[in-house]
Parts: sequence; C-alpha cells; structure tokens
Amino acid sequence: MISANGGINQQRVAICNAVTISRLLNATLVLPKFLYSNVWLDKSQFGDIYQEDYFIKYLKSDIQIVKDLPVELQSLDLEAIGSLVNDTNVMKEAKPSLYVKKILPILLRNRVVHFIGFGNRLSFDPIPSDLQRLRCRCNFHALRFVHKIQETGAVLVERLHGHRASSSPLKDNLLGQFAIKSDPSTNKSDASKYLAVHLRFEIDMVAYSLCYFGGGKDEEDELEAYRQIHFPVLSELKKTTKLPSAALLRSEGKCPLAPEEAVLMLAAIGFKRSTNIYIAGAEIYGGQYRMAAISRLYPALVTKETLLSPSELEPFRNFSSQLAALDFIACAAADAFAMTDPGSQFSSLVQGYRMYYGGGNFPTIRPNKRRLASILVKNATIEWNEFESRVRKLIQQTKQVHERPVARSIFRHPRCPECMCRTEH
Repeated sequence: MISANGGINQQRVAICNAVTISRLLNATLVLPKFLYSNVWLDKSQFGDIYQEDYFIKYLKSDIQIVKDLPVELQSLDLEAIGSLVNDTNVMKEAKPSLYVKKILPILLRNRVVHFIGFGNRLSFDPIPSDLQRLRCRCNFHALRFVHKIQETGAVLVERLHGHRASSSPLKDNLLGQFAIKSDPSTNKSDASKYLAVHLRFEIDMVAYSLCYFGGGKDEEDELEAYRQIHFPVLSELKKTTKLPSAALLRSEGKCPLAPEEAVLMLAAIGFKRSTNIYIAGAEIYGGQYRMAAISRLYPALVTKETLLSPSELEPFRNFSSQLAALDFIACAAADAFAMTDPGSQFSSLVQGYRMYYGGGNFPTIRPNKRRLASILVKNATIEWNEFESRVRKLIQQTKQVHERPVARSIFRHPRCPECMCRTEH
C-alpha cells in the first residue's frame, strides 16, 4: 500500500515507483491513495484522475493490483505491528537492494506494508532493466486520464489549434477516444500553432525559494506569513540558520523566473508578437501586475480559464490536481513547450512525454537557469543584440537530445534501451 504526498506530478512518480517495488518484492499492490496537501488543497483520489480498470488491466501481466486491502488485513494496526513505513525510514532514491533487505522481511512477517509519502523513494540507477522498463510502461502507457479529463482536454487542444487539430500517437494516448482524427482533406498548415509555457510562479514556489522579487516589505511579510503556515520547518530554519542571501540565490540561478524575465527569454529566442501562447499553472503570484509585461508583448495569450466556459470548468473547480491534468494535456500537445523552472516535476513529466511520443517533432525549451541568470543580471547594461545572441546560444545547447545519462530521471529522459527501442535520433 502507498499513500502518496505532494501534487499530481509527485503522485504520478510515486505510483510508478510503487508498481516497480511491487514487482521487485513479488507483492500485490493496493490501488494507491493520495494524501491531502495543505498546499494543493485537493481531495482527489486515484480514480478521480486516472482510469482504475485500465491501469489494473494494463499491468496485470506484471503485478496484481487490487482496489482495497483484503478484509482479513483491514483490522490490523499497521503502526503497532511495524508495517507503517514513512519517508524517514527509506532514503530518497533508495536502491532496490534496500527494499529487499529492509522491506521484504516486514512484508513476509506481516503480509502488508504501508508506505506513507513515498516521494522519489526509488533510484534511477542501478536498477535491473526489467524494473526500469516496467516503470517506463507505467508512466507512458498504464496511467490514462479519466474520460472527464480527456474530453475537456480534447476541447482545449481543439480550440488551441483553431478547430483543425491533427491526430498523433501523443494525442491518441493523451485523449483516448476523444482524440480528434485527422481529416485527409484538411490542410495541416491551416491549423493554428501554439507555444505552451509552464510559468511556475505561484506563491508556494516563490515563498519556498527564499528569493526577492522587488515587492519591498509587503512582499517579504506576505511570503513569510505563507511560509509559517505551509512551510513551518523552513520558516524556523530561517531563524536559526544562516541561509544564502536572496542575491546569491539569484546569481546561482536558484530563483524561479518571474513573468517579466520569462518574456525576455521568449522574445530573445525569436517568438513573434503574433505567437499564440498558452500559459499553464495556477494563480500567478502578483496577479495582473506580474503578467503585464508578457500580456503586452504577447496579446494572443490564453489559459484554460479563458478558453473554457464557466460550465466546462465547473466540474474541476476546487480540484487543483484535475486542473493540472488539463494543463498537462495542453502542454504535452503543444507545437512547442517552454518551461521556466527545469526542476519542476510537471515540466519534467511533460518533457519526457513529448520525447517519448513526439518522434522528434515536439520541441521543448528548457533553459539552464544558472547561465540564464548570469545573463539576466546584466540586462540593464547589455545591448539587446548581445542579449538575444547569448540567450539563443544557451537554449540551442539545451535542445540537444541525448540518451539518458546515468542516474537521471527516466520520466524526463525516456530515451534509453529500457524505455524507448531506438536511441539514435
């Protein structure tokens, strides 16, 4: 059993790791549960986001999955018998050998183990190739969104492409029966193209970063109040430990890109004023004030909230994970995708999905934040032509696709023998 913490993206990784560990230990997996987060404020469970029966059926040749713990085990006090395992008991990115050594004896003794949290608790290397392959199949094949999300996601993609969307393996997998089939008589050049941007600048990200964004004492007080409620350990650490200054964090590229910085990057790369841009993410910290620069330069800017009617959005209100699933669909299906935070789990999953299903036709823009920061700090004195040249060179270097490096995430870098058959492209 697992009860996964975090948002939808952290939970997705936890699901795939749980499937892999179940196979390793020759154990039955109970359909994963999701813990309620005081950041994401979403009570959604597995069946509210993913197709349960499809998940169970797709993986039936690999592991047995049941929807509930067997009746004879439900009355057990798992904590009392030592079957409750939290993230302090299993190190981050633990090797498979740890599970065999520490977890298997508990499972054999008590017949059940319950992992609480389970965030990134399985290494990417070293790991047997069959387990790596299973983790890949879980992420890219077994997890399909429920019909409600697929249907609304299809509406989003259709409107973004000007009602002339073409079909592709990526869209077929994302949208299932709701994927629009190409009309041979339709000229593909008539379809609108769009850039999706994951603008990771919500208050939780801004507060956790400990960076400063020019808002004076009001900003500092607001973010500290948020930290005290949502990140109390970090708030206390600030009082007892000398942490890096906001200026140092910014110079090292550890601050999230603000919208006004993101727009400079997009303009330098060469995106024209007429570019259709889809902005993914929750409410941007600073609201319209922060979005003013990007809105002025790129007026054809939309979100799921502007593309969908109130009645279409209503089933998803107060369900941030389900809304994030709609963003995932819009970003994965985009003609180009740009992220502002390469460390974001959402962006990593989208990048991997586009790589796995895109056939090289779905470019992703992933800036090196440290190098970009070194350029941005000089934006008051640097000439535009030099700024443009340096940013383009930086982005061009990050666009090169290689086989997955050792110990790197298979969710972001699926190009490896265990996940994708061909690695030569």
